[in-house]
Amino acid sequence: MSKITIVTDSTCSMPEELIKKYNITVAPQVLIWGKETFEDGVDITPGDFYTRLKKATVMPSTSQATIGKFLEIYNNLLAQDYQIVSILISSKLSGTVNSAVQAKAMLAPDAPVEIIDSNSTAMALGFHLLSVARAIEQGASLAECVELAQKASQNTGLFFAVDTLEFLHRGGRIGGASRFLGTVLNFKPILELRDGRVEAAERVRTRTKSLSRIIELVGEQIGGRTPVRLASLHASSPEDARIVLEEATKKFKPVESYLSEVSPAIGANIGPGVVGLTYMAGM
Repeated sequence: MSKITIVTDSTCSMPEELIKKYNITVAPQVLIWGKETFEDGVDITPGDFYTRLKKATVMPSTSQATIGKFLEIYNNLLAQDYQIVSILISSKLSGTVNSAVQAKAMLAPDAPVEIIDSNSTAMALGFHLLSVARAIEQGASLAECVELAQKASQNTGLFFAVDTLEFLHRGGRIGGASRFLGTVLNFKPILELRDGRVEAAERVRTRTKSLSRIIELVGEQIGGRTPVRLASLHASSPEDARIVLEEATKKFKPVESYLSEVSPAIGANIGPGVVGLTYMAGM
């Protein structure tokens, strides 16, 4: 039986125990902070990142995982006779897919490497990875893994509440949510990941209402489909994320659920205080 393994990028923000359990290889995004450069999740942790951000006078920026890193990862795994399915952050949010494609072009023409644009990120991407990882355990072929990864993008979604659009705007990742810029300060934007882009969903008046509303919006998207898988995510707001996950769990009765802290590469683009809820439904 052929060996198949998964390569992803650090924006997946999966709990470390799942990455280890399913032998997933993570290509780190690059965090640029003044004259310093960090590999996301390798040289800097979320806790370190937000502690430093509170005192920073220079704001960080990000760059996609490099061609060289993907080439190194692919060559190492191919040398171990693995076939590779590489499931990555939406190409509409990052150049990571392009880095992977360029790395693959440097391999032998028949190298068994499949690159998938997830149209997603964070634990929405994480659920894609889990679906494929479990299929590999059941003996799925590389072609079946690709088909499953493509199907997963139609069954996942993400809504998140932000305190400020400053970080998304500065990073150029705000998409259709730009229409919320310049609105009255006491409104809290709710955004969603739609077709691989950050788009406006709604705006509400209070933080509490925004957290309740993202649960309602996820329920509208689930629409009675089962099974349901949930993950709350946060950028330095663990208690709010825990509350959201507890309430969503009571309402939707998921077969699995996770509390996830987003990676520094995501945190640099959304800012502190973000809380989101992601789902996979019907698969």
